[in-house]
Amino acid sequence: MALNVRHRFSRNSGKLASAGKVLSGKKKIYLRRLLRLPPPRTTARLKLPYSMFAADGRLEVRVTRKRQDIIAAQELRYSVFYEELGASATRRMAAKGRDFDEFDGRCDHLLVIDHNLPKGQSVVGTYRILRHEVAMRYGGFYSATEYDIMPLVANIAQTGELMELGRSCVHPDYRTNWVIQLLWRGLAGYIQAHEVKYMFGCASLPGTDAQALKLPLSFLHHEHLAPRELLAHALPERYVDMNLMARDEIDKAAARKSLPPLIKAYLRLGAFIGDGAVTDRQFDTTDVFIVLPLDRVADKYREHFKRSEAAPAE
Repeated sequence: MALNVRHRFSRNSGKLASAGKVLSGKKKIYLRRLLRLPPPRTTARLKLPYSMFAADGRLEVRVTRKRQDIIAAQELRYSVFYEELGASATRRMAAKGRDFDEFDGRCDHLLVIDHNLPKGQSVVGTYRILRHEVAMRYGGFYSATEYDIMPLVANIAQTGELMELGRSCVHPDYRTNWVIQLLWRGLAGYIQAHEVKYMFGCASLPGTDAQALKLPLSFLHHEHLAPRELLAHALPERYVDMNLMARDEIDKAAARKSLPPLIKAYLRLGAFIGDGAVTDRQFDTTDVFIVLPLDRVADKYREHFKRSEAAPAE
């Protein structure tokens, strides 16, 4: 979850800019190549805010771009990432009590809201979503700060809509299967509305000592590495080798047990892992790249994407 370089594409000047300065080198090449990609097959926008309520009407899952909703999500992220997990906040973040970056304004935000809580404390779960169409318009994906995703994006953009997921967290009092299911069902509605075929993003393992994480990293490398057409590579300057143990030395059961719940959930759904990990000192994590072709989701796990127990809001 590294802080990102602020960048934009100026249509008037035809120049790629970063915080008012012209980019150079690999970033300029990446952004130009991204912006030359053909548009996705569908450009339909989901009407926002879009929401569903759980059967009892207490919990709502909502997709939104409203400023107040985004602020509430940022406050939850700050509470989890910085206060609970010990990430290093910038002075500005600490002063505001919010986790934020320039991607927040261009993303759609998926929220789980508990209407029994006071309004300022009611957001209890969140995901951040960036679609290919929007990334093209504004100059890139968050994952590109850690991984070379251009070959992957170029390959899968030809076959359907794709979206990047990130900044996922749930309030500690709500880390139950039901709340996680609501997040997945919210994603299901979004996926259906935009005909999404692929999801990708960075997921984290706690800690920055690769040797201490050699069992889960090696397991992911040997057992779940993406095929060539879906393979993203950690940027050379940030690359951490994941092949730290021979395949026959790995205790697979112990390796699976050592993985964070979110990564295990993605793997159960059929996700692949990119080449190389990335150390994130700010968040004290080791990040891996996840890509999930939705046609790989096994039938027995499709309930993650069912919406039968939630009703659309009027």
